[in-house]
Amino acid sequence: MSKVQISKLRAYDIVRAPVITEKATMGSEHNQVTFRVPLDASKGEIKAAVESVFNVKVKAVNTLRQLGKTKRFRGFVGKRSDYKKAIVSLAEGQSIDVTTGV
Repeated sequence: MSKVQISKLRAYDIVRAPVITEKATMGSEHNQVTFRVPLDASKGEIKAAVESVFNVKVKAVNTLRQLGKTKRFRGFVGKRSDYKKAIVSLAEGQSIDVTTGV
């Protein structure tokens, strides 16, 4: 995979928010961090963005598309928006503290 160049502004746009769930925090035992990313972001862009924003070395990126749920409220049908999650595996000795701000 070739090195992807992205601007600093695009890097902050790609890394939207950390996912703070029980399953995502269990990944921290295996040196993994989970982020919400745009639907059009590629694995190479996500890797470059995390490396530039947090100054860490990324070993691998796994992504998944989460389809929005269909919900009902007072008889009206609504749909939550789709989103994409990126599970970022960091190199040995690297860490990201998601409880603090960037």
